[in-house]
Amino acid sequence: MSMLTPPGMGGQYRITGDKYPRMRPRRRRARLVLSMVASVTALGLVGWGTLQLIDVFTGGGGTASAAGSARDCIRQAAASASPAAGASAGTTTTELPKPAQITVNVYNATTRAGLAKNTADELKKRGFKIGDIGNAPTRFDKKVKGTAILLGPASALKTSLPVLATQVTAADQRTEAGRKGTAVDLIIGNAFKTLTPQATAAKAITALSNPTPTASTSKKTC
Repeated sequence: MSMLTPPGMGGQYRITGDKYPRMRPRRRRARLVLSMVASVTALGLVGWGTLQLIDVFTGGGGTASAAGSARDCIRQAAASASPAAGASAGTTTTELPKPAQITVNVYNATTRAGLAKNTADELKKRGFKIGDIGNAPTRFDKKVKGTAILLGPASALKTSLPVLATQVTAADQRTEAGRKGTAVDLIIGNAFKTLTPQATAAKAITALSNPTPTASTSKKTC
């Protein structure tokens, strides 16, 4: 037995020349390869699962995104069918008075004679109630350069004044603190020529009573 032969081998694996005996059985190498493949597969599965969780929680792509869009569309349809949908769409809930419920005092602040009477007669034909007719109070007489001033109590700001304003183009709407009653004043100014055409005024009143809901820009199309 050579001095290079490992003890206990009894000469079975005698070393000759520059070759050495195989010290590791082939089965262990196969097991090592299988272990490495299994480890790589497990890491891949863990990475894929992590991506799926991120996708679900961030709402991105795939089935989770489609399901979310479907839920949004269902909620949107339910909101549209709700009786409160009109109020949430930005429409007004204030009931405007009809012309027959509005008393108008007509005052002439210009030097043109008969202007208040003629204007009052036309407003009466359009359904308004007419109160006082005459020259404008001193604080307004010959001092109104625009078309007209519409003057009323604070309660008329979003009720009677907007309705009367449909009859006079570019009129200035004002309120008086502490003013009693519900009547409003039409004070005719120097730029006044005639009332707004009746058909145009009627359309404006209809638009006031039935405002178009404002569509939300954030709505999704289902």
